[in-house]
Amino acid sequence: MLVEVGKVVEGKVTGITGFGAFVQLPDGKTGLVHISEVAVEYVKDIKKHLKENQVVKVKVLSVDNDGKISLSIKKALENESNRSTRSSSRPPVDIDWSRRNNNENLSFEDKLLKFKQDSDERMQDLKRSIESKRGGGYKRSANIF
Repeated sequence: MLVEVGKVVEGKVTGITGFGAFVQLPDGKTGLVHISEVAVEYVKDIKKHLKENQVVKVKVLSVDNDGKISLSIKKALENESNRSTRSSSRPPVDIDWSRRNNNENLSFEDKLLKFKQDSDERMQDLKRSIESKRGGGYKRSANIF
């Protein structure tokens, strides 16, 4: 099995250092998962995330001319979550673009007036939404001390 860039494979953690973990791939080659590619969140102590002989899924990021293989656990997890999201998402909605807009018979001024009214209504809704998230129009108490 050849190591291909972009491929997600399973491997076994063979060594852990302060800067990353060495993972043995199915073909017997060993690659490095840098500490920044172990998890989505900040990793201060890699030993809290990985153990030796643990089997992990990794994505092959690069293979340089010297044969050094760069791996990522974080990107392998992102690929899996993207796949599951795509498969469970709803099918696209068909839009009938041939439908005529009922504003077609209006003059430019009437269309502009309708646009302005719609815009004002949307702005009012947006302001109400923002105020409700802030807790409304609260007033500070005069008794600070």
